[in-house]
Amino acid sequence: MSVTRAAAPPAGKHPARPGTPPVTTRRSRRRAWSTAGFHLGAGALSLLWLVPILLVLVTSTRSFDDIAANGLGGLPHSFTLSGFGQAWVDGGQGRALANSLLVTVPTVLLSLALASLAAFALARYDLPLRRTLLLLMLGGNLLPPQILLIPVSKISESLGLYDSLYALIGVQVGFGVGFYVFVLHGFMRAIPPEIQQAAVIDGASPWQIYRRIIMPLATPALAALSALSFTWIFNDLLWAITVLRTDSKMPVTASLIGLQGQYVSMWNVIAAGSVIAAAPTVIVFLRFQRHFVAGLNLGAVK
Repeated sequence: MSVTRAAAPPAGKHPARPGTPPVTTRRSRRRAWSTAGFHLGAGALSLLWLVPILLVLVTSTRSFDDIAANGLGGLPHSFTLSGFGQAWVDGGQGRALANSLLVTVPTVLLSLALASLAAFALARYDLPLRRTLLLLMLGGNLLPPQILLIPVSKISESLGLYDSLYALIGVQVGFGVGFYVFVLHGFMRAIPPEIQQAAVIDGASPWQIYRRIIMPLATPALAALSALSFTWIFNDLLWAITVLRTDSKMPVTASLIGLQGQYVSMWNVIAAGSVIAAAPTVIVFLRFQRHFVAGLNLGAVK
C-alpha cells in the first residue's frame, strides 16, 4: 500500500497562514484610509473657508450695542435684522443692487448673443483670416485691464457716455465677448459637419442653421457661460469705479465702499450690506451649480 504525500511548497515560499488577509483586502483597507484622509482634509479646508462667511452672517444679525460690548469675535447676545434695513434703505444697497442687475442682465444677454454669432461664423464657415481674428479676440483678454483704465475713461467721455450705466454695459461687453467667442468657437467646431450639410441639402439658410441647429446643440456651453459671466460682471468693481462717478449709479460692489465709509464703526450694517451684495451670485451658483462645473471644463475636451 502506497502513501500519497502532499506536494511541498516551492523553495522560498511559505503557505498562507490561516487568518492572514489577502493582498486585495489590504489594498482595499489602504484605499479606504486614504479616502477617509482625503475627505477629512477636504472637510477641514471647507470649514476653514466657511468660518469667515459664518462670521459675516452672525455679525449681520447682531446689534451694534452687542458688538460694542462683546467685540466682533465674541459670542452673540442679540438677534436683529435692523442692520439689513439700514444697509438697504439708508446705505443705498437696494438702489445699488438694482443698478447691478440693470448692468449684469443686459450685458450677459448681449455678450452671449454677439459671441454666439461670431463663433458660429468662425467655426462653421471658411472665412478669410478667421484664425487671425480669433487670436486677436483672445489676445485682447490677455492684456492687464489696469493699463486700459485711462483710455477707457477718455473714450467714454468723448462718446458722451461717461457716468452712465450704458458706458459700463459697453465696457463689460467689449471685454467679455472675446473670451466667450473663444470658448463657443471650440464647442461649435466640435459639432459634426454632417448635421450642417444635411440642413443645407434641405434648403436651410445660415440663419436657420444657427437658430434651429447650432444654438440648441450649444445650450450647455451657453448655460455655463451665462452662469460664469453673471458672476464675473456682477462682482466687478474696477470698471464700475472707472466709468461711473455718481453714487446713485454705482453697482452694489462699488456701493460697499461708500457703505463702509458711511458706517465706519457699525460692523453689523457693513456685514449686512456684504450679505446683500453676495446673495444674487450665491443664488445663481446654487441654481446653475452643474453649469459652473461644466464651465470650468468646457475648453478642456473640445
